[in-house]
Order: sequence, then C-alpha cells, then structure tokens
Amino acid sequence: MNEETHREKNGEKPLTDTGDGTGAPATAPEGPAVPESATTPEAPSFPEGPRPSFVRRLLRSRTARAVTAAALAGALVGAGAVAWRTDTLPLLGPAPCWDSLSDGSMKSLFGDRRTEVEEQSLRSDPMAEALTYGQCRITSFDGDRARRQVTLNVRRLDGLRGTDSRSWPSEFLSSAMVSLGDGLPGMASSSRAWIALPQACTGRSEFTGPTVVDIGMGRAGFEVSSEYTLRDRGDLTAAVVDAANGVIKEFGCTGTYQEPRTLPAPVKWDDTKASAFCGIEGLTLPQAYREELRQVRVGGEGGPARVCEAGTSSREASVRLTTVVDPALTEIFSWDALRSGESVSGTGNQGYGKIGGNRAVFKAICQTGPVMLVVEQLRPAGKGSRFTFARDLLPDYVAAEAERIGCGPQKLRPSAS
Repeated sequence: MNEETHREKNGEKPLTDTGDGTGAPATAPEGPAVPESATTPEAPSFPEGPRPSFVRRLLRSRTARAVTAAALAGALVGAGAVAWRTDTLPLLGPAPCWDSLSDGSMKSLFGDRRTEVEEQSLRSDPMAEALTYGQCRITSFDGDRARRQVTLNVRRLDGLRGTDSRSWPSEFLSSAMVSLGDGLPGMASSSRAWIALPQACTGRSEFTGPTVVDIGMGRAGFEVSSEYTLRDRGDLTAAVVDAANGVIKEFGCTGTYQEPRTLPAPVKWDDTKASAFCGIEGLTLPQAYREELRQVRVGGEGGPARVCEAGTSSREASVRLTTVVDPALTEIFSWDALRSGESVSGTGNQGYGKIGGNRAVFKAICQTGPVMLVVEQLRPAGKGSRFTFARDLLPDYVAAEAERIGCGPQKLRPSAS
C-alpha cells in the first residue's frame, strides 16, 4: 500500500511560470515547445533518428525484458545493464515509460523493490481517429508478490462522440484534485494526476480535447491520511511531469515542464452551507436535498477545473458540480451539451446546453473563452430517492457561477425547438 513508498528528493526543481494560460511548457534554453517541422501536425509525427544499438533495442522491448531477464542479468551484471532493483544497478538504455521517468521518480514511487515495466510504443490508432497513443505500466514486487502498480497513459481526449466525458472526469476531475499551479495545465491527487501537452506540439482540431499524460495508482479516490496524501500526491506529480517531458521529446518537440514548487494543501470535506452551496455566493441548495447533502468538498481552485462534490458523508459523494475553464478541456463535454436531453439557452444566446436525467451540461460563451458547467447526480438524493438534482440546480448554478467568474449575467430558458 502507500506505506511501502520511500520518498527521495534529488534536489530542487525550479519552475518557470509562462503565465499565458495556454498550457505551453516552460521553455528550455533551446526555445519553446514547438514541432521541429514548419507546420503544426494534427497529430504528433515521430522523428526519425539513428537506429539504437542492439542492447538498447533489446532493453526497450518489454518482451525481451521479461523473457531474457535471467540471461541478461547474468551476462550484463558486470556492466550494470539491467536494473531490476531501482536502488542497485545503473540503468543502461532508455528509462521506463518512453525514456522519461527519472531515478528519483522511480525511487519515490517504488523504493528499492524490483520493478517490471510494460511499455507500449506511442502510436495513434488508425481506427480511432488518432485518439490513442500508448500506455506504460510499472509493477513493483516483494519477492514474487506484487506490491504497487502505477499506470501512465498518453491520450487525446475525445469530444466529438463523448467517449471521454464520464469515466475520465470521474477519476481525473474529482474534488480531491488540486491545481498543479505555476502555469502547469494539470491537476493532482494522492491517486491520480494529469497534465496537458502543449498544443503547439500536439495540434488540436474542433471537438477534440487536449492530449494529456495521466497517471494512476490504486483505486481512484482512495485516501488514508494527510501525510500519505501529501507524499503520494507529490510522487505522482513528479512522475507525470517527467513523463510529459519524455513524451514531448518523443513527439519531436522541444521544451520542458518544470515540477511545481509547491502544491496546495489537501482538500478537506466540510459541513454544507446551504446558502452558499459549494462555496458559491448566491447558490442556494434546495430544501429537498439538505438532509442528505450534509458534507461538501471543493477542489481544483485556480486550475483547469473547479470541482465540488457533496454527499451524506465524506465516504460517498452523491452529486458533483464542475466548472471547466480551460478551453481545450471543455471540449470533452461537447457531446453532452449538444445531444443529450432537453435544450436550454443562455441570456442573449451566450450559451447553450442540455438537461438530462442525471446530468445537465451548459456551455457558456464568455469573454475569456468557453466555460463548461456540469451538474451530475451520482446517487439517488432527496425525498423518494429522486434523480432530479441536475434539473433542479442547473439554472441557479449557471447564474451564480457566471457571476462568480465574471461571465454573467446568465439566465437559462428553454430553447426554441
């Protein structure tokens, strides 16, 4: 479990804040993260380079690592070519996960245990309109017993068909997440973290979300204590930044992200304030839901998305309210805002959305760009175990949030059919 991690810091990693809100990484000495070609591709192109040596190609292969471990360890141990324990032998050849994870990240996540790496090449799926790139999974062992597993994904989030509008947000846009800050376009918790790659490197089309690197460890939302939350969240953040920099290089772009100097304090559950539900002045929780929605937690303040979850206790959220202010990230909810439920419009046609059974979505057109407002009911709430929360709360939520973020006034009305 989390108690098995042994944290190690390899020195301070200062961060440069770009401050432009575009999600571009802090520039390396050679310049900002841009493709090496003259034009920005719709999907990353993979640069050709010198063919790696036989040993490096052998070590890059997850099959070779698994099948020939004993032979290689015996033959190359003198040269330190096979590092089966992260604290024993230097690693010759690519680092784990697209030559990205530093020794410090591996040590922090897995301590001195033996690790096995299963790594996919970063490729777009020709049958999935370039939405898939690759996965890397690392498992640590104590003898023959698996003790910890971390999974990294590189993927372009879908907005056109809505395939990433539910499962990905439930894990990576939860109230446990905090903003990475320092100009980094991402979020982190003790079990999940993600960061968006610069669009100058990856390209992006309409109805397509950002290309992200995300990392998961254990069950989403699992929390033990503030001590473990701070430690595990820091470890995942360092690893996802490492991985993003490796992917940027693999995609043939230049520039790097820097690890954030500090992260906000862990987000805690608190008693619900009905007159300012989710900490939003002017948003009143309807009386019918007050008995069950007694606890509330708000995460992601100041980041790509602000997320509020409420429930009977901290163990189980019944509703979720999400305000997405990152323009690219809003696209993952585009399908829901256009095609799932009763249509609504905003003041002066400055927005549109849909109200469904357990989810209502509204896209506000603001001076700073599009903002997506999402109300979800995850479990029955209210008298008679009703699924009416999204319908009941969306109009007031949109009005209050639009005022809070400077995008008002907004008043919803049914759209003309």
